[in-house]
Amino acid sequence: MSFRLTIRPEAETDMAEQFGWYEARKKGLGYEFLAEVRTVLRQIEENPLRHAEAYRKTRRALVRRFPFKVFYLHDGQRVEVIGVIHARREPRYWQQRAS
Repeated sequence: MSFRLTIRPEAETDMAEQFGWYEARKKGLGYEFLAEVRTVLRQIEENPLRHAEAYRKTRRALVRRFPFKVFYLHDGQRVEVIGVIHARREPRYWQQRAS
C-alpha cells in the first residue's frame, strides 16, 4: 500500500540548498544527493511506519551516502515531509517544524 506523500516548501528549500552545495563541490554530486533522497522518499511512501519516531509524532529516515535525515509526519492517511536536515544540525531547527 502506498500513502499520499507531500513535501512542505521548507523541505523543498532544504533539498534545493543542498543540491546547490553539493553541485558546487563536484559536478553531478547534487544529482546523486537528490537520487538518494528520492529513494528514501519512496521507502517512506511505501511504508511510513518503517522508521522510528524521533520527536513527538515526527519520524526520521536516514539518507544513504550523505549525512542527512528526512523528517516526516504520518497521520494514517498521508505522509508530510517537513525537512531534509543535515545530521549535525541542532534538533530545535527541525522540531519547530513539527508543531
